[in-house]
Amino acid sequence: MMKVSIARRVIDGFMLVAASTFIAALPPTATAQKYPEKNIRLVVPFPTGASQILGLLLAEKLPAPLGQPVYADFRAGAGGIIGTEIAAKAPPDGYTLLLASPSIAISPALYKKLPFDPLRDFAPITQVATVPNVLITHPSVPAKTVKELVAIARASPGKLSYGSGGIGSANQLASELFKWLAKVDIVHVPYKGASIALTHILGGEIDMVTVSVPATIPFINSGKLRGLAVLAPQRVPTLPTVPTTQEAGYPELLMDTWYGAFAPAGVRADIVERLNTDIIKVLQTPETKAQLARVGLDVITSSSADFSKFVRTETEKWARVVKEAKIRVE
Repeated sequence: MMKVSIARRVIDGFMLVAASTFIAALPPTATAQKYPEKNIRLVVPFPTGASQILGLLLAEKLPAPLGQPVYADFRAGAGGIIGTEIAAKAPPDGYTLLLASPSIAISPALYKKLPFDPLRDFAPITQVATVPNVLITHPSVPAKTVKELVAIARASPGKLSYGSGGIGSANQLASELFKWLAKVDIVHVPYKGASIALTHILGGEIDMVTVSVPATIPFINSGKLRGLAVLAPQRVPTLPTVPTTQEAGYPELLMDTWYGAFAPAGVRADIVERLNTDIIKVLQTPETKAQLARVGLDVITSSSADFSKFVRTETEKWARVVKEAKIRVE
């Protein structure tokens, strides 16, 4: 009996070692917990405009390929910082995602103390969509091209003014990038939102604004505003007569308002790959692309690696602009 017991223990021990060796040899995805197995939260730091549209659309369409509910959690405040911090500090398990805009790449240069690092605390999944921007002027400004605008600004430093959605807004940074590249002095007039700046340029109270294309189409087409250049590599179909900044002589003057999906840093690579695949799948359908095109959004997707490089480039780019323009938000 003793011999049988000892033999059984030897066999059991051998089997345990063999099983452990086999499991260790398996790829990580073979031993990992199945994903997803519960609801997924998509944190959206901006509750209006394109962010709202994209957040609701992804919450509606992602459950089909993922097999689990997805809900948009709108967390507004502090220029997107509140919602972004919530996502950064969530468990890296793939059940909390972030829908971010350029603010995630701009904020590190604007604030001395930020509760997250966009390059360290997030795993980029894919770019989602973009909205092209356009440099517009009031018809009272006697410039029909960017070069003519630069000539006027250089001839009278500080005479022209530009509006923005506030200190540190994408509108301001785009205009400051223009000032930097063109080496001109144009006075900044901040407002509490880009829509207010648009209202004031229509009234002739300011001379120039850089703002999203969809907001300007009826005013440019009616002649109430003049579109000098779209800040994009290609012309925009809805404004076919407005040249690109490259055609206008300023190829570095580029700024799309982009949106992208992120997960907290540390999330498993297979989860990032799964999310990348499923998000791209729902965005690239003709129905979704047409739905977003109607509100001025262009679907732009990418691999997680390419999106990571893009975010790093954006962060470095706007850090230079913020430093040059001496912009600081307290």
